Amino acid sequence: MKTSRLARETAKIGKNAEVVTKRTTRSFAASLNGFAAADAQAFAVKQEYESDDDSSSLSSLGSPGPFDIEDAPSTLAATPRKRKHGIPIPTTAVTEASSIKLETRTSPRKAGINGSPAKIKKGRKQPAKKVVDHDSGEVTIHPPANWEEIYSLVQEMRKKVLAPVDTMGCESLAEDTRSPRDRRFQTLIALMLSSQTKDTTTALAISNLQTSLPSPPGFTLEGILAVPAPTLNTLIHPVGFHNNKTKYIKAAALLLASHHNSDIPTTIEGLMSLPGVGPKMAYLCMSAAWGRDEGIGVDVHVHRITNLWGWHKTNGPEETRKCLEAWLPRERWHEINHLLVGFGQTICLPVGRKCGECVLAEKGLCPGAAVKKEATVKRKRVKVEKGEEEAEAVKIVKEERG
Repeated sequence: MKTSRLARETAKIGKNAEVVTKRTTRSFAASLNGFAAADAQAFAVKQEYESDDDSSSLSSLGSPGPFDIEDAPSTLAATPRKRKHGIPIPTTAVTEASSIKLETRTSPRKAGINGSPAKIKKGRKQPAKKVVDHDSGEVTIHPPANWEEIYSLVQEMRKKVLAPVDTMGCESLAEDTRSPRDRRFQTLIALMLSSQTKDTTTALAISNLQTSLPSPPGFTLEGILAVPAPTLNTLIHPVGFHNNKTKYIKAAALLLASHHNSDIPTTIEGLMSLPGVGPKMAYLCMSAAWGRDEGIGVDVHVHRITNLWGWHKTNGPEETRKCLEAWLPRERWHEINHLLVGFGQTICLPVGRKCGECVLAEKGLCPGAAVKKEATVKRKRVKVEKGEEEAEAVKIVKEERG
C-alpha cells in the first residue's frame, strides 16, 4: 500500500520528537491558579517595596520573603485528591496547645454587698456536740463553736433588707381594734392558714375575713361559727389546701366554744388537740398570743438553714426543734423563727441561694455556701499531612476544678 509524501513526513517527525500529552484535571488547574495568584501578590509587594523612598518607614511594610506553600490560598488545601491504596499517611506531633479558663455557675449568685464580686468561701461544719460525764452519766450539749458570730451577722443582714414576714407575718395580722380574746383567735386562724402558704397569700386571706364577714360579729369566734362553710371556703380560697383548712377552722371553732370557754387553749397540748394545729403552730401561737416561750417554732426555713450551717443533721422540723432547744439560750427561742424565716425569704432562698450577697459566705462561716467551679478548656491543634495537602484537626478537652 502506497502512502502519500505528507504522511511519510509526518511519521518521520513523530519518531524524532516525543509529544507528551496529559489531561489537565480541575485539581491541577486549581493548584496552578493558586501559585499564580500568590506569585503575583509577592511580585506586587516587591515592586511597592522597591519603589518607596529611602525616608519611608520600613516597619510599616511586611517582609516579602520567599514564597512558602502554606502561604497559598486555601483552595489548594480544600481540593482533596485521591490516593492509592496501601500508601501510609504520615502524621506529625502536636504543634500548638492553648488553654482557656471558663467560669461555670452551679447556682444563681449576684455581686457582693459592696457592689464588687463576692469571694465565696466554703466553711467547715462545727455542729453541736454531746458530751457524757463518765462518772455521773450526765449528758451535756455544747453549742456550735461559731454560732454567736453567725447569729449576730444574720441579725445585721436582716436589718438591711425588709422581708415579707416583717410586715405580713402571722403575729402582725390581727386587728388592733379588737379585744385581746378576738386578737388571739385571729392569730390562731392566721397560723392555721399559713401552712404551706406564703406570707403574702396568708395576709390576703386574713384581710378577706376581716373585711367580708358580716359585722357584728365580724372576724371573731362567733362570726366563724355563723358563716356557712362554702362562704368561708371562698374567702380563704387563695391559700393552699383551702378545702381542708375550711373543715379544720369550723371544727376548731366548735371545740373552742364547747371546751375552752370560747378562747384559745393556754397549753401546748390544748393547742395541738385542735384540728390542723401541729407543734410549730402551737409553739408560735403560745409565744405570739400568750407571750410564753415554751418551745421553738421550727418551720421549713429554720430546719433548712440550720442544717446548711452544720449545726446539726436532722430529718425533720420536730427533730430540729429538739436539737436547738438543747443548747440555744431560752431568750432566743421567740426571735429565731422570725429571724431565719426572713433570712430564708430574702437571701438564703430555698431555690437559688444568693451566696454572693451573704456575709457568712464571704467570711467562710457557711458550710453550705455554693462555691464557683472553674472549667479549663484545652485546645490541641494537630497537623495531619496527606501527601502534598495538609489538614488540621482540633481536639478540645475540658477539665473542671472544684
